Amino acid sequence: MAKKTPPKKKLSKVAKRAAAKVPSREKILKFVAENPQRNSKRDISKAFNIKGADKIHLKAILRELIDEGKIIERRGKRLSQAGQLPPVTVVDVLTRDRNGGLLGKPVDWDEAKNGKSPVIEISTKTRGKEQVAGVGNRILAKVFRLGSSDRYTAKVIKILPKQETQMLGVIRVGERGIRLESAVRRQGEMEIPPDLLGDVQDGDLVTVETIRSPKHGLKRAKVTGVIGSYKTEKAASIIAIHANEIPHVFPESVIHESEAIKPVSQGKREDWRDIPLITIDPADAKDHDDAIQAEPDPDVTGGHIVRVAIADVSAYIKSGSAMDTEALLRGNSVYFPDRVVPMLPERISNDLCSLREGEDRPALAVQMYFDADGRKTKHTFHRVLMRNHGNLAYPRYQAAIDGKPDEKTKPLIKDVLEPLYEAYKCMTRGRNNRQPLELDLPERKIILKEDGTVDRVLVPERLDAHKLVEECMIQANVCAAETLERKKQALIYRVHEPPSLDKLEKLREFLSSLEISLAKPGNLQAMHFNQILSKVRGTENEELVSQVVLRSQSQAVYAAENQGHFGLQLSRYVHFTSPIRRYADLIVHRALVGSLGLGEGGITPHEEATLDDIAAGICITERRAMQAERETIDRLIAGFLSEQIGATFHGRINGVTKAGLFVTLDDTGADGFIPISMLGDEYFIFDDAIHAVIGETSRQQYQMGQRVEVKLVEAAPVAGALRFEMISEGVEGNGLPRSRNTNKRNGPRGRHKPRTYRGSGRRKRH
Repeated sequence: MAKKTPPKKKLSKVAKRAAAKVPSREKILKFVAENPQRNSKRDISKAFNIKGADKIHLKAILRELIDEGKIIERRGKRLSQAGQLPPVTVVDVLTRDRNGGLLGKPVDWDEAKNGKSPVIEISTKTRGKEQVAGVGNRILAKVFRLGSSDRYTAKVIKILPKQETQMLGVIRVGERGIRLESAVRRQGEMEIPPDLLGDVQDGDLVTVETIRSPKHGLKRAKVTGVIGSYKTEKAASIIAIHANEIPHVFPESVIHESEAIKPVSQGKREDWRDIPLITIDPADAKDHDDAIQAEPDPDVTGGHIVRVAIADVSAYIKSGSAMDTEALLRGNSVYFPDRVVPMLPERISNDLCSLREGEDRPALAVQMYFDADGRKTKHTFHRVLMRNHGNLAYPRYQAAIDGKPDEKTKPLIKDVLEPLYEAYKCMTRGRNNRQPLELDLPERKIILKEDGTVDRVLVPERLDAHKLVEECMIQANVCAAETLERKKQALIYRVHEPPSLDKLEKLREFLSSLEISLAKPGNLQAMHFNQILSKVRGTENEELVSQVVLRSQSQAVYAAENQGHFGLQLSRYVHFTSPIRRYADLIVHRALVGSLGLGEGGITPHEEATLDDIAAGICITERRAMQAERETIDRLIAGFLSEQIGATFHGRINGVTKAGLFVTLDDTGADGFIPISMLGDEYFIFDDAIHAVIGETSRQQYQMGQRVEVKLVEAAPVAGALRFEMISEGVEGNGLPRSRNTNKRNGPRGRHKPRTYRGSGRRKRH
């Protein structure tokens, strides 16, 4: 006999009243969406006046909504509607909008569940002070939703440091036990317990993870991986590659794809092989991606026709291919003194796309026309097959122009080298009219021995040959930008914004101490900085002013929206001339091929839709490469100087902080630090307005740009760090620093309470 179904239990009057008091699912969802700052279970209870046992019903509904994925329970038991951001979240700053504002995306976002990640507009001002957050930073931000849309704004709470799940260093085995010499300057020595060492030898370069450490003594770590021996000839660059997480091994799919490519035939390309194009590069260049040629314009008196041909990488690297995906991941090639980490496989960068002398190569070329005053009057783009008629190093070309040709350059003088130089002089007249920012920034070059150690450090002479190639490339880049804008083609610009108002105010106050005025921000142009530099040229303040002006400038970035190039004084500018080593240039090539109908290899709709993301990514890889290159040079020079502890050197102060001074040595360009405790036994006042520290009693000051003599007291080659001791006396200062703030007590130029520091390093007062 079948059992009877028990009658449905009726709710008591109390239960019915409780259920009636609890809001509906729709009301709860609406409240969570509209109140991102008050969305915990307690907040919901208070909002709907739910008390006592009635909370049980509310929790049941909330659990159902969480299980169904309609709301999400985050840290701190905070609730948010699915597909929405919590009020405080971690954001990666990726790019800038057309007005220069910062745009970012949340780090913790599940696109599979919530759909496309929202774009967050990040405010750059808090309490009237500009934040230092920029493209590539990771920030903790307070997020605000704009109405019921998917748009958000955010205020920066703080910039987060890079997460270091693993650290890099060299194993040192000695009487004190097993130690890790860190490859990071700010990370001190660590202890490795013998049972956590693994199969590692003294001098091995390893990765480690920190483990639980005692309250006192060194931090402890365990070895997680062995990279190689620090005694190898390429150790400095290996450390930089791993410390900065630079991809340096091509996947098998990329290698196979590159090896299967066949050379491009002429096809519908214009035949430029008889045009005497030449390449001018550093003597040790391994790839050649730009060739140039010039001749007088027969139709314009004093005018010139200049041709620039660039390796046609878009003919070989197809959008979405394995090589393209890897190139975008790398973003650019990275150049070290002992090696290159290329963006493209060697089959492409050193063979098929390298404009080798005497060999036919596909190229994307621009033909430019200049009048007698150096103004570009018109230009045209061409997809061509070219031949390099001469591969010259900069000094070799310069020697030929200076009247000292050799066997190779002598046949080229009349028809190739001299017409090119005459065109350069013409373009220089146009450049002078434009008045770009003229900062003389010498770059040091390290010459290595066969064993990979430093032989010497030199600053190559800045030749007209360098300037000639540079001006040809700048003009070609401008032509690419103008053509793509005329075709209304989406593209990636090279953007350099004017200095920020905050930096300008600091610069203005500094210059006023030297009785030099600065134009108002609205009228400021690069020529105003040039005028300032010309005023101090040849004086004792030349180096100081140059350094301060340099540090006031913004960093150039890639962006899908045009903001102009302040330094070059150009309203539109792109990177077109180095597609072998920069992904930005490859995108511009594809945009030109597609918009001008020059055949296969044009930009795709997907690329056009993701230019913001591409620009953000290559900005990050560019900064990563610059940091790795700089760190490698620092490590090599620190190793070079490690055998000269106790020696004295002459140099110049290139940075002043409340903690001490940064000094750059004359001979090697090495940078080292002098702690405030090494300056003398008195209180020192840090004045950021004039970039100096001033002895409170002696009034002797150490200022940025000042020439000094120092003694090397410590060198850490693995970290690339040097520590100096000051030998030189300070110079007579101008008294206590002046405040930038106006107040009733002290007036507009009254003194602030200075931050003072004793030579012992102890802080006296704030």
